[in-house]
Amino acid sequence: MALDDNALDVLFRNARTKWEFTDQPVTDDELHALYDLVKLGPTSANCSPARFVFIRTAEGKDKLKPALSGGNIDKVMAAPVTVIVAQDPLFYQKLPTLFPHADAKAWFAGNPDLAEETAFRNSSLQGAYLMMAARAMGIDCGPMSGFDKAKVDRAFFAENGWKSNFLINLGHGVAEHPFPRLPKLAFEDAALFA
Repeated sequence: MALDDNALDVLFRNARTKWEFTDQPVTDDELHALYDLVKLGPTSANCSPARFVFIRTAEGKDKLKPALSGGNIDKVMAAPVTVIVAQDPLFYQKLPTLFPHADAKAWFAGNPDLAEETAFRNSSLQGAYLMMAARAMGIDCGPMSGFDKAKVDRAFFAENGWKSNFLINLGHGVAEHPFPRLPKLAFEDAALFA
């Protein structure tokens, strides 16, 4: 069953990256419901390498602040939630449970380059699923890549070895947007038939 135009408007046509948010919180229940949607998105061999840190407290924001580029500090400090989308380099240790019908762990355990590529690609997919699921739930998103990954990894992942990928601010965006939608590439500029 295809989604109707209203749903497509919410997910794509009218959705915009948000930089400013209202005071309305994003609740723990909403974050749990959000993850319950995200985890259903496909990943190769069901590897599910993404890990998420939902930063909601002043202490958490202060811990993240030194790693942010100057243009992202105010955005993060004002957002109700900032998500660190990360990847677990040892994701394959969970494959006996997640992909039980083959020895998929062996595909990655002795091949660090394949494991790293797979973790990055699939955690990026899962981060995109998070944004689409948030939009579907009425939560606005502001994805960002302006931060020092090494500082984030030292501050948040020294014990578990996860690696940061990108950040997403979550909340309920203010209605106005300061700029018109930027141009997008036409089909002919971005796609081919083969």
